[in-house]
Amino acid sequence: MAAVRDSMIVCQLSDMHLMTGGRLAYGVIDTAAHLRRCIAHILKLPQQPDAVVMTGDLVDSGKPEEYALLREIIAPLAMPVYLIPGNHDEREALRAAFPDHPYLNQFPPFIQYAIEEHELRIVAIDTVIPRRDGGELCAQRLEWLALTLATAPQRPTLLVMHHPPFATHLDFMDDIGLAAPDPLARIVERHPQIERILCGHLHRPIQARFAGALACTAPSTAHQITLDLAPDAPGTFTLEPPAYYLHAWQAGVPLVTHTVYVGDFAGPYSFDSG
Repeated sequence: MAAVRDSMIVCQLSDMHLMTGGRLAYGVIDTAAHLRRCIAHILKLPQQPDAVVMTGDLVDSGKPEEYALLREIIAPLAMPVYLIPGNHDEREALRAAFPDHPYLNQFPPFIQYAIEEHELRIVAIDTVIPRRDGGELCAQRLEWLALTLATAPQRPTLLVMHHPPFATHLDFMDDIGLAAPDPLARIVERHPQIERILCGHLHRPIQARFAGALACTAPSTAHQITLDLAPDAPGTFTLEPPAYYLHAWQAGVPLVTHTVYVGDFAGPYSFDSG
């Protein structure tokens, strides 16, 4: 096991929806080009992340060639990368494409795991229902989670999942959210070592309290869901800038989350320049 320090930066990427052959998502979005720009942006950060978590919808159709493209694009990242599936993913194709990621096989048939090598413990749970957009956590997955969290109640922990366990008021997305989150809430409220619940699926930066913990959904590296809170709002997306999260943790200090936008922006400028 690697030597444990008292601080850590975790990068969260989500909802890449990679497509191959130059295809554009919805005829508009070059998801592969967006992810390449995000990876290049990460590699230029003044402080490199200690780990990267990718919170589902890694590819668009769960095809082997899409996962091969994902592997190619993220290859420049020198730090460990941890993957979980979303509703657009296919578990066995993901495992086959990343045979050097043994954590993917910790709890078959699901992809959920505990990573012990870092300052922050990373515990990932699998919310996927094959061939359906919504998510669930069955009794088997929840039992594993409860036992896993109970083995290290003093270790600060990131809980990672694709479908968020809270309503977001984006109704057309909430309709395909996590079904029946109450059993998960009963587990989370017993484990105050959870520093943050990291989710994807919503294509927006959103935060909410859940069972005493702070939960958040990450923006997408590609397109963002339109921010329209009307109950009858149609399901649409916008081309807001691609973005990702940086989660900064230090022992004795609450975890802090930064939203990082990717694009060609002017600056930085000195406040003394004017």
